Amino acid sequence: MRASATPLEDHVGHQVGRERQACPPDRTTGTVTPLPNWPLLNQGGPQAGRAGPAPACWQRRAEAGVPEQVRFSTKPQLAAAMIETAAAAGLPCRWVAGDEAYGNDPRLAARLRALRLGYVLSVACSHQVSTGLGVYRADALAAGLPTAAWQRMSAGRGAKGYRYYDWSLVALPRATDNHGGHHWLLIRHNRSTGELAFYRCWSPQRAALHTLVTVAGRRWKIEESFQAAKTGLGLDQRQNRRWISWHRWTTLAILARAFLAAANANRNRPDPAGLIPLTVNELRHLFNKLIIEPTRRHTDPLLWSIRRRRHRARAINSHYARQALIEP
Repeated sequence: MRASATPLEDHVGHQVGRERQACPPDRTTGTVTPLPNWPLLNQGGPQAGRAGPAPACWQRRAEAGVPEQVRFSTKPQLAAAMIETAAAAGLPCRWVAGDEAYGNDPRLAARLRALRLGYVLSVACSHQVSTGLGVYRADALAAGLPTAAWQRMSAGRGAKGYRYYDWSLVALPRATDNHGGHHWLLIRHNRSTGELAFYRCWSPQRAALHTLVTVAGRRWKIEESFQAAKTGLGLDQRQNRRWISWHRWTTLAILARAFLAAANANRNRPDPAGLIPLTVNELRHLFNKLIIEPTRRHTDPLLWSIRRRRHRARAINSHYARQALIEP
């Protein structure tokens, strides 16, 4: 499960939801307040929840039809509320992943520990951690690690090969609270660029490094799901003027994504040899060409689909064969 933010909810004129912008300046202080993005709950595939703060300008609430009980909430607060709803509904999940907007909020982490949900949340390089030798910044702690503390490991499959990084895991025994469990600082190092990334991790039971790396790597797959929903299904391509119409559009876009993901996962016929597996994006393309646009000849989209998948299969095989010669 991942809490993710997508810029969907600023308001232009009387619209409910559009590009991320800022509120008009306050008449008394002149302050311009940027809006937070809209968190969505995702469980490795189609979006599983929707929520959002009130419109940017409170005076437009009545015109937009925003319910009276809706009040402004930060992204971590919205994510915590949706995660609690999902857990109460029995959604099977063990881990939560998120970027720095969520990792830097200690209240969200505490709420996840209370729900007994493990998490791998990104934090800034300036994040302070308490170790047996004192309190250190995350980047300072990483700089002092010996070479033997790093392990080469893949964060998952990519379009051009496995996503290999160097990883180090630092236990944080002094970070324990009344929820118990185990705390770690996970550090990722990119050999090509030298870039470092940091994650605060917690689990009610001991977790292997490979497990934490896998959870961190799932963010790429989920980001692709959000991007596909926005570019292919119009999740962020609307100008709604009313609260109800905004929810209808968002719900229909998420439902369309869920339909495609379920249809692709429940196929009984295996993929032909020499082709990559049928993807959700390819299924959306075929659905559009074969059903929504029935005037075209049905053979053309099928032939183009086979050509694209064969080309991708050859490219992926070539990338993996080349990587096998240089990677461990």
